[in-house]
Amino acid sequence: MSTPEFSVRLAETEAEIRAAQALRYQVFVEELGGGGALVDHEAGLEKDRFDPYFDHLLLYDTAREAGAVVGVYRVLRDDQAAAIGEFYSDGEYDLSPLRASGRRLMELGRSCLHPDYRGGAAMFHLWQALADYVARHGIEVLFGVASFHGTDAARLAQPLSSLHHNHLAPEPLRVRARSGRYQRMDLLPAGQIDRKQAMLQTPALIKAYLRLGGTVGEGAWIDHEFNTTDVCLVMDTARMNARQRQLYAGAGARR
Repeated sequence: MSTPEFSVRLAETEAEIRAAQALRYQVFVEELGGGGALVDHEAGLEKDRFDPYFDHLLLYDTAREAGAVVGVYRVLRDDQAAAIGEFYSDGEYDLSPLRASGRRLMELGRSCLHPDYRGGAAMFHLWQALADYVARHGIEVLFGVASFHGTDAARLAQPLSSLHHNHLAPEPLRVRARSGRYQRMDLLPAGQIDRKQAMLQTPALIKAYLRLGGTVGEGAWIDHEFNTTDVCLVMDTARMNARQRQLYAGAGARR
C-alpha cells in the first residue's frame, strides 16, 4: 500500500454520506456482525434514521484510488438534536443529567477505520479534525455510546467492573442505562479486578477516551441488533488538563 495522504472534511453530498455508510457496513456489519432496521444489505450500507441529522466527518486517503474514505465519525450537536427531538443515545440512556446541565452538548458515534489504517496515524487526523470542530462550535460536554463486542456481560466482567469502580461519571453528568436492557457493571468487587486483563479487553477507542479524562454512565446497555454491550462515555471538556488536551490532539496515533 502506498504511503497514506490524509485529509478530513465534512460530508456535503448524499454520495459522501453513502461512502461513510459503506465503510460502516464493512466494519459494523461484515466484521462485527451487527445489524439494524435500516441496514441495506443489498447496497452494503449501514444506516439509520439519525443519519440525515448528523454531521459526518470523513477521513480520506488521497493516495488511494479515487481518494477512498478510510475513516468516519458522525457528530450531533444539541441544536441539531432539537430538530429530531432526541439524541441517538436517548434510546439507550437517560440523558436528563446532561440536558439539565445547561451546557453545550455534542454526541459522538459510529467511529470506525478501514482495517488497513488501524494502529497508525489515521485516527490522529480524525481526532484532530474532531477537536477543531468542538472548538469551533463551543462544545462543553461530549458523549456517546461505545461498544464492547458481544452481549455476554459475564465475559466482560473485568472491563465493565473496572469502568464502574474507576471511571464513573460525576453525579451531575451521570447518565443511566434504561431499564429493559440495563446491565449492571459492578459485576466484581474492586479488589477482584485484574487491571491488566481489564485493559486488554477494553476496546482501543474507549481506552483513548479514558486517557482524555472521559468517564462512563451508570450501567451498560445490551444491544442485540448490533451484537454489542454498550457503555455511555461522557467527557467534560472543562475538566481536561493541559496534558489531556495534548492527548486529545494526538490520541488517535496510539490506537
